[in-house]
Amino acid sequence: MITRLLIGRCLSALATALIPTTLTLAVLRAGGGEGELGVVLAAELVPLLVLLPVGGVLADRIRPARVVLLADLTRCLSQAIIAVELLLGVYRVLDLAVLSAVAGVAIAFGSPAVPRLVVAVVPGPDRLRVNARIGVVTSLSAVAAPAIAGTVTVVAGPGWAAGITAAVFACSAWTLGGIRETSPVPEEAVRVSEEAVRVSEEALQVSEETVRGSEETVRVSAEAAGEQESLAGQGATAGPGRGAPAQNAGGSRQRPWRELIGRGSGFGRDLVEGWREVRERPWFLACVAGHGVWHFMAGLFLTLGPVVAVREAGGEAGWAVIVQCGTVGMVLGVFLAPRLPIRRPVVAVQLGAACYAFPMASLAAGASLPVMAAAYAVAMFGLGLLSPLWETVVADEVPEHALGRVRSFDQLISFASRPFGLAVAAPLAGLAGIAAPAVVGGVLVAVVNLAAIVWAPKPRRAVAPSAHGR
Repeated sequence: MITRLLIGRCLSALATALIPTTLTLAVLRAGGGEGELGVVLAAELVPLLVLLPVGGVLADRIRPARVVLLADLTRCLSQAIIAVELLLGVYRVLDLAVLSAVAGVAIAFGSPAVPRLVVAVVPGPDRLRVNARIGVVTSLSAVAAPAIAGTVTVVAGPGWAAGITAAVFACSAWTLGGIRETSPVPEEAVRVSEEAVRVSEEALQVSEETVRGSEETVRVSAEAAGEQESLAGQGATAGPGRGAPAQNAGGSRQRPWRELIGRGSGFGRDLVEGWREVRERPWFLACVAGHGVWHFMAGLFLTLGPVVAVREAGGEAGWAVIVQCGTVGMVLGVFLAPRLPIRRPVVAVQLGAACYAFPMASLAAGASLPVMAAAYAVAMFGLGLLSPLWETVVADEVPEHALGRVRSFDQLISFASRPFGLAVAAPLAGLAGIAAPAVVGGVLVAVVNLAAIVWAPKPRRAVAPSAHGR
């Protein structure tokens, strides 16, 4: 099953990386410009950001293999429709935007289910090694896919590129959808145990209230009997109204509305419980904030870096060298992650994220091509270490039944921060130049990520080189 998981994730990553280049060239062939291209790309992003929390809830309710299967089949269908339209000569930007939105919905539901699928299939000691392999194939797919999509589009047209993407998604759905999770029974046992504890607590509270009510009833009865004895000659009787308030106070005490809502069921309760899992882990919130900062800075660098490279660091070829050095650094980091004796994985994760300060510093200084390429390689090496370590430590520290919801919050910050950085990079450079935003960004990404180390938890188990990783 682990081999099937690796093949399926490789195919899904390749298909996902094929989409942007295919859509870009299709929009350009349709006669669209920057505005139309922005609309098509944003059409995927908006539903993705809106529906990610919903996807996290469903990922924890439904078998992850089933969710991933439906997500990949949906993206397969959207790409197939795009392929048919383009092959028929129909180039409508509105259709591309609508189908991109459908793909965004599928990503929102499928992404939170992937970490749960890995946890359900891979035993704990092997997760770092498997996450590292997934990171390698994802990185290589991101490099190879634009070249594949561009070549197919130039030779045969964007319709064929979309058709190939649909076929790859179909293979991914068939591969991942056939995975049998090894941990459905423990997960269900956890849910049943939690429900049993909740019911037991409620039963205990009701029992305590019943005892208090019984004691109050006995006291009121004793008082009433005493009054009856003292007033027997006058025919006075104890009215029921005297005992009613006490009985009401002891037996039918109203519960706070927050308590009643907390015991409700449904989507709202699951979402609140997921946020509670996040809030109870300060280290997770601090790390996610730091990761959001480096994603934002990546948007700045990937927008302003090519400008500096073209002007001062060897032109377009110079920027290509910088990007390729970064790719080599990331693959090397992912490759070494399961082979290094890392005792505090969260510390290593945050140090890796803080490395993005180096390319920001080189950008601010207007460094030469070798310096900028080396700085970007170091940053991407740090991110290469970050990816599999983060996937593994979150899976170790977060209960499996809440993993989808917790990771949806993480992915929401990541997916939103980089496009925001891409959007504001040019306006910031126009107002303050390139150096000032780069300096502030470099300092910010280092400070926020290093500060998160303060909350780093002690690992439940050491992340050491595995026998498979040597």
